[in-house]
Amino acid sequence: MLTQLAGVLAAATEHEEKAPLFMPWWMFGVSIFVILLVLMFVTASFSNMGNRHSAVEESPDPHRQHTNKHDHGEGEKIPHF
Repeated sequence: MLTQLAGVLAAATEHEEKAPLFMPWWMFGVSIFVILLVLMFVTASFSNMGNRHSAVEESPDPHRQHTNKHDHGEGEKIPHF
């Protein structure tokens, strides 16, 4: 354990030359911020999709595969042929 610690400390004291970046360091944060800002505007542009048309009352259909159990008897009023 102590030899591993000594090896880590010896490696930490050596100064290695860092790899060059392809853009300045602060541009990484700016580019991430811009990408998230664009995604926020795309999300906000679709926020009113439900308000384009007025809500239409759903008619009770007794022939649906999964019938609505909360129709309050309206399904019984439909004539069955």
